[in-house]
Amino acid sequence: MRKFTNMLKVMPIRADGRSKEELRELVIKAGVLKNAEGSAYVKMGNTVAVAGVYGPRELFPKFLQNPEKAHLKCRYNMAPFSTKDRKRPGQDRRSQEISKVVADALEAAIFTKEFPKVGIDIYIEILQGDAGTRCAGINAASVALADAGIPMRGLIAAVAAGKVDGDYVLDLTYNEEEKTKADIPVAYMPSMKKITLLQMDGDLSADDLKNVVNVAIKGCEKVYEAQVEALKNKYTAVL
Repeated sequence: MRKFTNMLKVMPIRADGRSKEELRELVIKAGVLKNAEGSAYVKMGNTVAVAGVYGPRELFPKFLQNPEKAHLKCRYNMAPFSTKDRKRPGQDRRSQEISKVVADALEAAIFTKEFPKVGIDIYIEILQGDAGTRCAGINAASVALADAGIPMRGLIAAVAAGKVDGDYVLDLTYNEEEKTKADIPVAYMPSMKKITLLQMDGDLSADDLKNVVNVAIKGCEKVYEAQVEALKNKYTAVL
C-alpha cells in the first residue's frame, strides 16, 4: 500500500503528462541566423520563437537619438501561419503592446548608457503559437542580445504560470490558459533576482498571486540554465 501511495504522488496531473511545476519541452539554440549580429531559436512545447538582434548602430531618424542612452526598438510579430486560424499579416494592437512590454523587460538588463545616440533593434518572430508566446520571445531575444555581444547585467528568462483547477501550474498551454483563473507571464533576471515583467490576465487573491509568481520564478531559473547552456554550446562548437 505504501508503494502505491508513493506512485500516486508522482502521477502527472496535466493533460500533456507534466507535473504542476514542470516546464514544457524546452529547446534553445544561439546563433541561428547568419545575417543578424545575434540570434536565437526557442521552442517551449509547441510554441516556437526566433529572435534577431542588430546593433548598436547609427539611429535614424535622428530625432529618436538619445544623448544619454541607446534607443531600444523591439518588434514582436506572429507569423500568419503561427496559429490554427490564419493571422492577418503585420502588427496588430496586441503585437504593438507586446513589443512595448518586451522592450521594457529587456532594457532592464542592457547597459544602454554605454551607447548614447545609437539604436539596438530586436526582431521577434513567432513561428508557432501555443500560449506563452511573449515569454518565448523574451527568452529568444535575451539569448540573441548576449550572442550579439551587447553588454548586459544578466540574461532575462520568462515563463507564465497560473491557477488551474485549484493547482498552481507552470508554463501553461493554450488549453490551460482557457481554464485558468489568471495567466501571469513573468520575466526575471536571476543574476540580480529582479522581476522585469509582471502581467496578469484574470483575477486572483493576493495569496494566490504570490504563490503563482513564486512558481513562475522557479520556472524562470530553469529557463535561465537552458539559456546559459545554449550560449556555451555555440561558443564551445566554435572552439
